[in-house]
Amino acid sequence: MRFEHRRLKDENNEKRIFALRSIVASFFILSLTSALLFRLYQLQVVDYQHYRTLSDKNRMQLQSMPPNRGLIFDRNGQILADNQPIFSVSIIPEYVSDIDDMIAKLSALIDIPESQVERFKKRLKRSRRPYQPIPLKSKLNDQEIAMIEVRRHELKGVEVQAELARYYPLGALTSHSLGYVGRINEKDLTRLDEQNYSGTNYIGKLGLERFYEDELHGTVGFQTVETNASNRVLRVLDKINPVPGHNLILYLDANLQQKAEELLGDRRGAIVAIDPQTGGLLAVASTPSFDPNAFVTGIDYKSYGELRDSLDLPLFNRALRGQYPPGSTIKPIIALAGLETKSATTHFTIWDNGWYQLENDERIYRDWKRQGHGRVNLNDAIVESCDTYFYGLGFKMGIDNMSKYLSYFGFGVNPALDISEARDGILPSREWKRAVKGRAWYPGDSLNFAIGQGYFLTTPLQLASATAMLANRGHWVAPRFVSSMQSSNGDLLPNPMKRDVNVEPYTPRKQENMDFIINSMVEVMHGARGTARSSGRNAEYKMAGKTGTAQVVGIKQGEKYDADALKERHRDHALFVGFAPVNDPKIALAVIVENGGGGGSTAAPIARALFDEWILVKDNSKLQEAGK
Repeated sequence: MRFEHRRLKDENNEKRIFALRSIVASFFILSLTSALLFRLYQLQVVDYQHYRTLSDKNRMQLQSMPPNRGLIFDRNGQILADNQPIFSVSIIPEYVSDIDDMIAKLSALIDIPESQVERFKKRLKRSRRPYQPIPLKSKLNDQEIAMIEVRRHELKGVEVQAELARYYPLGALTSHSLGYVGRINEKDLTRLDEQNYSGTNYIGKLGLERFYEDELHGTVGFQTVETNASNRVLRVLDKINPVPGHNLILYLDANLQQKAEELLGDRRGAIVAIDPQTGGLLAVASTPSFDPNAFVTGIDYKSYGELRDSLDLPLFNRALRGQYPPGSTIKPIIALAGLETKSATTHFTIWDNGWYQLENDERIYRDWKRQGHGRVNLNDAIVESCDTYFYGLGFKMGIDNMSKYLSYFGFGVNPALDISEARDGILPSREWKRAVKGRAWYPGDSLNFAIGQGYFLTTPLQLASATAMLANRGHWVAPRFVSSMQSSNGDLLPNPMKRDVNVEPYTPRKQENMDFIINSMVEVMHGARGTARSSGRNAEYKMAGKTGTAQVVGIKQGEKYDADALKERHRDHALFVGFAPVNDPKIALAVIVENGGGGGSTAAPIARALFDEWILVKDNSKLQEAGK
């Protein structure tokens, strides 16, 4: 057998294989290194600016800084609308992946009502900025703040924030004058400047807070801050400070306002008091009322439901939006129209036997005094409030003249310069009835119109402003709330009047006609037969006024009005209008007490007390202060 010898190891072949592998590996490593170097060059040089910007965005944030809302003061400097710090827990959606889980964690620490969770989710759906905190619960107490802070490391995206919230020190006393602010909702977003309201949670919802929203809100500020990975602010890099809103100084007098509410008590009613010289609203009371503070951060459903469903309508602003038949309170203006149009004279008399009847009409139009007033002239008709006389005057003068003259006094429109919610009332005319009722105007309509009944509806604001015009002897001054505005540093600013009031200028044809009407109104208060003589008794000054009683339910022909037989809410409304002192009017007002009965017995005493408060008590207080 032959054996061959073979080499077990080929060193040259192994060297070739190793060299080849080394070349491949080196080429692979060189390729990877080149790719890394190229990518590094691209990131560090070519795309430097792009990634630097992204890095800064991750490191720096632009935060909005809401301005402080302007304050509201009464005429004496008493604060009516303030800002107070409160603490809220908020969630920043951008940093929370599971909102429901985070709410559950917070609910385990503090009590969060379901209604507030629902409101939070509504705000979350309409939020356009995921980086903006959305409040979950406001007005945290110290214990709740501590519970959240202890677990802060487990609650990424949760912030406890301090903010200024509106506070109304007088509560329900000013709710129907100032209105209130509330949290911004989806409807509000449609009318807002998105940038200027960035970071703002509250907006004026009603009253002056809404009307002067642009002035009260101010201008938003911004700051650029550096944050860490946990979104904690490390330092402020740049800042544009917000500009606080303007302060409002009102004609309103808090003491007179309180007196008006006290006099109305637990009755349903309204009082509007005006300074005839300026048109400034001194008091605007509507009872019952509500606490506006409950609406600022969000009222719960149960509390709102109680207010909404109450038969006494505490949310309804009777002073500005209540529409009532004016009753006999408009007789002085009807009488003035009669004199101006020569439909009446001061010496013409009638015999009043307690009723009036149109020719060829079976209907009887009764006087409030069933046995009648006997021989009556125009002065007597005003002083004793004789319906029969005004039935005849209304028929003779006609609807066109009556409607025209009443429009001079601000009826049929919202007369105020800075109140948008006030209603126009109804000033009927031939055209109005044809358009609204689809029927012609009948003589009987004029009779009802002349005594302030029928289709005619007015607001307490309109009655007060018309009375102020009488006090001014025919000179119209539009009512307004705001006396002046003030910047945050105390500078007085011009007051913007953003409403035009369409009241046609009026000048009495004869000044003696106006003097006659005012003298008759004085006799209402101080005359032996005046319907408000008990309220004018022993006064230290002269006042002019007119009582009124407005029917709530109709009384059939031949029936007698019996208040005791009617339900309380079906009884007549009691009204009064007046001004004082007569020769230098300082205050004009309108009072209505719903279902209060007679104006002379119910509304006039309230007016007298307010006159005394403004003319005697206020002036004495000034003298005492001067003496000090």
